[in-house]
Amino acid sequence: MNIADLTAKAERLRALHAGAEPLVLPNAWDAATAVLVAEAGFAAVATTSAGVAWALGRPDGQVLSRADMLGAVARMAAVVSVPVTADLEAGYGADLAAIAATVRGAAEAGAVGLNIEDGIDHAKGTLFDEALSVQRIAAARAEANRIGVPMVINARTDLAFDRARPEEERVAEAIRRGNAYLKAGADCVYPILFQKIETIRILAAEIKGPINVMASANLDVAALKDAGVKRISLATGVPRVVYGHLARTLAQLKSDGKFDFLKDGLETPAMNAKFPRS
Repeated sequence: MNIADLTAKAERLRALHAGAEPLVLPNAWDAATAVLVAEAGFAAVATTSAGVAWALGRPDGQVLSRADMLGAVARMAAVVSVPVTADLEAGYGADLAAIAATVRGAAEAGAVGLNIEDGIDHAKGTLFDEALSVQRIAAARAEANRIGVPMVINARTDLAFDRARPEEERVAEAIRRGNAYLKAGADCVYPILFQKIETIRILAAEIKGPINVMASANLDVAALKDAGVKRISLATGVPRVVYGHLARTLAQLKSDGKFDFLKDGLETPAMNAKFPRS
C-alpha cells in the first residue's frame, strides 16, 4: 500500500466534492469498464456492487463476500490513474471490527473512497439502528486515520427503501441521519432513491455537507447542480443499459441472423492496448 499515492488521490477525490460542477460517476464493475470511464474523461471511477455481483453470477444485496468485492475493486484500481471509490454495501458485517476491516481492505485494494450503507434488507426496508449506524461511520473514519489514508466516506442512508412510511417522515430521518453521519466523520451523504427534484432540494439544503444523488432518466446534471447536488452516481444504470443493449442485440441476431451490429464494436487491438502486458 503506497500511502503517499493513496493520500494524494483521496485528497483529489475529496476536492471534487467541492467543485463548481457536480462530480459525475458512471459506475464501473470490471477493469474494462473502469478504463472506459477514465478514458471518457471522468475525474474518478466509482464501482457498483450490483454490477460486480452480476458479473460474478450473483444477485445484488450483500451476497458477495468482502474478499470477492475487494478483488474486483483491486482489478479496477490497478488499471486507472484516477481516484477509485468503492461501493462496499453495508461493510460486510454489522460490528465495528468488520467496518474497520472493510476500510483497511479497500485501501489495500487501491480505493481511496467507499460507500457504507445503513440498510440491512432493501426488500423489507430495514435499517441498522441509528446510533449503531453513527458508530459504524465513526469506526470507518477511525480506521482510515489509523492506517494514514484520508479515505472519502460516502455514507449512504437507505430510508427510501422503507416505503411503508410516509415520504416526509423518511426525508426527515434521512436529514437527521445524514447530519449525524457527517459529524461522525463522513465526507458526503447519499440519500439513495429520493429522486423528486423538490425532495432533492430539501435534502441538499438541510444536510450540512455534500450530498450524492442517484441518477434517473427524468433528471440531468444541470437540474441536479441547480438543486445543490455535489455528487451524482449512475449506480446500477450503466450495467443495466449495457446488459439491456446486449439482450436486445442477441434477440435480434436470433431473429434475423444478421451480424451487422458487429460494425459498432471496438477493435480488438484498441481494447488490448488499454491494459498492461504484465
